[in-house]
Amino acid sequence: AGGDDIRPSLVGANTASHAVGADIIRPTVGANACGARTEGGLKMEENVVEKKIQLSAEGLKKYEEELLFLKGQKREEIAQKIKDAREQGDLSENAEYDAAKDEQRDIEARIEKIENILKNAEVVDKTDLKKGTIGVGSHVKLLDVKMNEEIEYDIVGATEADSLNGKISNESPLGSALLGKKKGDEIEVKLARGSLKVQVLKVS
Repeated sequence: AGGDDIRPSLVGANTASHAVGADIIRPTVGANACGARTEGGLKMEENVVEKKIQLSAEGLKKYEEELLFLKGQKREEIAQKIKDAREQGDLSENAEYDAAKDEQRDIEARIEKIENILKNAEVVDKTDLKKGTIGVGSHVKLLDVKMNEEIEYDIVGATEADSLNGKISNESPLGSALLGKKKGDEIEVKLARGSLKVQVLKVS
């Protein structure tokens, strides 16, 4: 398999065309329930263990700013939309009211998700990394050995991953394989449909 076929699935592409690869490597984020067991005929819930979510300092700031925006300006905007729609009369056939309520649910769901991320966030400080060692927050320049092409990525926490913008999760196959590596190191990441061999050219 060529580099173009393999690379998207390694970094966790979000596009529909890369859905299969993304499903294979996309890390599970959030609370991990230990499950439930039955004892004496009663269903006993096990303790729920919250998984720590690694974030870069940049990612933390981005989430904090988005939360502030959603809980302030965005909530005010949607409240006004709902108020205006109600004033139009009959709500049973009011498409604008229904759309506004749907948008409100989406906003509240996003707020809840961000609050959960921040509650379990573990901010990774780049200064804690050994100089020249790859970790969350690192920017890396790699050489795709087979294709003889240079590629660059930012290593980020799972919730910040955005392969289209060169941000790959530290829990993805390529991201996790790069952790702890230095300039000059070579790694090969294997998948069922092929492999990708890269050499680390620069770490910053």
